[in-house]
Amino acid sequence: MRMWYRHDAESVILNLHVQPGAKHNEIAGLHGDALKIKLASPPIDGRANEALLKYMAMLFDVPLRQVVLKQGKKSRRKVIVITGSKIEPNQILI
Repeated sequence: MRMWYRHDAESVILNLHVQPGAKHNEIAGLHGDALKIKLASPPIDGRANEALLKYMAMLFDVPLRQVVLKQGKKSRRKVIVITGSKIEPNQILI
């Protein structure tokens, strides 16, 4: 089984499965080899992607500029790169 994250130098790379249009933002556990994230934003005009980046920046305690959407702009499956966080990915599951 593949992990939902991996480290690369000073970055962490996350595989995410995103469900937009939920009641509120939350981590919904693992979904195969990805972390499932529910977002309150609708998938219209990139609003869900913007909300996802802000939510990930908040969870990993980094400025928004250190969170980058690498893959999946128009897909539920996304790859996010976070640079400079001292928080380990497994810590956000607690």
